[in-house]
Amino acid sequence: MLDFGFDLQLLARDCVFVLAAFLLALPIGWERGRGPHSVGFRTLPIVSMASCGFALIISETASADNEAQARVLQGVITGIGFIGGGAIIKQGRDVKGLVTAASIWNAGAIGVAVGLGRLNIAILLSFINLIGLWLLAYLDVDDDEKENQSR
Repeated sequence: MLDFGFDLQLLARDCVFVLAAFLLALPIGWERGRGPHSVGFRTLPIVSMASCGFALIISETASADNEAQARVLQGVITGIGFIGGGAIIKQGRDVKGLVTAASIWNAGAIGVAVGLGRLNIAILLSFINLIGLWLLAYLDVDDDEKENQSR
């Protein structure tokens, strides 16, 4: 019979890690899922959860050396950049979606941080991203005002 190395304690620990990654990105996904900047409420938590999964896989692989871990992380970062690139739209002289793309990339970093056991970094990334989205929105000039200023 095949032995898949199924360990209930490891499963419970991994569930906590993946759930933490999901929950830390959820408020950012909620914020980015509202209004005209919507990428969907579910995208960022899923990106975070998947990134956490990759980090858990590489951190649990006993034969993985630092170089192998770096290659996996490089692939995750590149893939998330590709997803974020899909959120960027150029309309004439305006570019929209950059903040959403950056938030998607940050969600990936949150997941990797949780997966590598750096919950403190994940919490900090989540908190600063969310606060930045809320506070910096008040400093940003609306598109209508930008249009009036250019005339």
